[in-house]
Amino acid sequence: MAGKAGRPPQAKDSQPKDFESALSELEVLVTDLETGQLSLEHSLAHYRRGMDLVGYCQRVLREAEQQVRILEAGELRDLAGGDAAEDESSP
Repeated sequence: MAGKAGRPPQAKDSQPKDFESALSELEVLVTDLETGQLSLEHSLAHYRRGMDLVGYCQRVLREAEQQVRILEAGELRDLAGGDAAEDESSP
């Protein structure tokens, strides 16, 4: 049960550098868990790390969603629909 699937996940205190890194690490953890080759101890460590990463990703997504809401409340909302440019050219 050694090898790639037997390695422990990164330390709990280790924050991913960004959303994409967290998602990539989460995919590796899930793949490792799906093999069924991990010991119980490693499986639990992978699960804990995965839950930490899920929480991190959820926080990042909530923050991004909040930023989009703020932007939609202002002038950028008009640009997304493309109506602003058409309205300006109309007589």
